Amino acid sequence: MVSIFMSKQIVIIPTYNEKENIEAIVRAALKASEDFHVLVVDDSSPDGTAEIVRRLKQELPEKLFMEVRSTKDGLGRAYIHGFKWALEHGYDYIFEMDADFSHNPNDLPRLWEACRNGADMAVGSRYSNGVNVVNWPMKRVLLSYFASKYVRFVTGIPVHDTTAGFVCYRAEALRSLNLDKIEFSGYGFQVEMKYKIWKKGLTVVEVPIIFSDRTQGESKISKSIVREAVWGVVKLRLQSMFGRL
Repeated sequence: MVSIFMSKQIVIIPTYNEKENIEAIVRAALKASEDFHVLVVDDSSPDGTAEIVRRLKQELPEKLFMEVRSTKDGLGRAYIHGFKWALEHGYDYIFEMDADFSHNPNDLPRLWEACRNGADMAVGSRYSNGVNVVNWPMKRVLLSYFASKYVRFVTGIPVHDTTAGFVCYRAEALRSLNLDKIEFSGYGFQVEMKYKIWKKGLTVVEVPIIFSDRTQGESKISKSIVREAVWGVVKLRLQSMFGRL
């Protein structure tokens, strides 16, 4: 295992129209540990998100990085772009985190600790210890909770929060996957990543967190993202049954 004193850690934050949140979330992620770097993957936000990051980079040139994508084609593609960048730049622990403070940056070290202690993938889980969600409409809570129950039923994966987007990976876990063959985005992407890592025989652990709904900006969840997750789970299971993962 890589020594914590020599390892490199990076938090990937995908953005699209997050000007209200981006400076605060970057600063909070870097404050969570002096060992963390941040990579913002911006999908050419028309609201000026990238310009805010460029200004911050002048202040934090050794710790803050940005990739601007010309095409907005889903959360999954943005994360894959970020994963490849992080692996190419030699990072040992790679995080997913939303830009809207629904994930508490203070929990980043807890996910990191889980991976340092043997997990290949540590999931910030809303449902491993009851239901720990704040300020979400009950409809959203029920949709998310039962979506994870559905995924567990169909796939057999022993993870309570299968749609969670607050994750730490060991670099070796990401390298074990063919990232070019990750198909889905949104909830479907999160499920696919957990399922494929689990099917590789790698260790997935859940770290209980409290999830809080965004207070600034707009949610990116759509009906198409939910539909993709519902049918994508069936597709993943069938691919597994026929040895096509």
